[in-house]
Amino acid sequence: MKSEFSKKEIAPLRSIEDWEDDLIARYPNPKSATKKKEEYRNYEDSERVSTVKEFYRLNHTYQTYDFVESKEKEFLKFDKREMSFWDAIDFLNTLVDDSDPDTHLDQLQHLLQTSEAIRADGHPDWFILTGFMHDLGKVLCLFGEPQWAVVGDTFPVGCRHSEKIVYPEFFEANPDSKDERFNSKYGVYEPNCGLDNVKMSWGHDEYLYHMMKDYLPEPALYMIRYHSFYPQHRDNAYDHLLNDHDREMFKWVDKFNPYDLYSKVPVPPDAKALRPYYEDLVAKYLPATLKF
Repeated sequence: MKSEFSKKEIAPLRSIEDWEDDLIARYPNPKSATKKKEEYRNYEDSERVSTVKEFYRLNHTYQTYDFVESKEKEFLKFDKREMSFWDAIDFLNTLVDDSDPDTHLDQLQHLLQTSEAIRADGHPDWFILTGFMHDLGKVLCLFGEPQWAVVGDTFPVGCRHSEKIVYPEFFEANPDSKDERFNSKYGVYEPNCGLDNVKMSWGHDEYLYHMMKDYLPEPALYMIRYHSFYPQHRDNAYDHLLNDHDREMFKWVDKFNPYDLYSKVPVPPDAKALRPYYEDLVAKYLPATLKF
């Protein structure tokens, strides 16, 4: 029996791309890029804004400490399906939504755009692989999860919600905001306890991190786990929970994010020509079969 959090009718976005496009509109000036806002795609469509706003209303209402614990128990057993990395990519590509008027690129092409931009800049091969696979956790949508429990800006649960989180007013409906265990500055945590001791809101970042933590170097794992943690890597809103090691690792998150957000162009990569390179790269780091 599905929980109340998994009902299909509360998936307000036309496409996962709507959330990603909203990020570009909200964060037009990455820390390490020189392009102007108008050089990126522009998404000031009122319908798009309203669907993203409804997405965050649901996200902020239901992403509670208990909800995250329930999803960890449900999905971190990795007992839903076994498949190769490439079968998972094919699976992920079924998320393409033909009703999205802005892009016809499937998930593979977005991942290739990200990883090829990283590759062009001469970064290590594990960095390239991270770009290529960073959104693989979106397969959660194909296991029946609503989009607000798969994508979206992430944030700690178990402590007071920062005003720096997008649409903070929607946390008024979140039960944790009224719970004395969770609504103080530190909540259930200790000062500078380190992010490894902090529960993040549930989604594709956290899911994929746990799947990959035995295979990739630590900087890659930080990129995967925190690439949607915008309240921190844009506003330092949770410095009081980070330790010195987190701050050092977040330099890698800062390097990664411009490639994720700003490498998108309308010309599709030549996936067929690139595949042999990525087959070798995937085989170097990952097992033949992955558990989802």
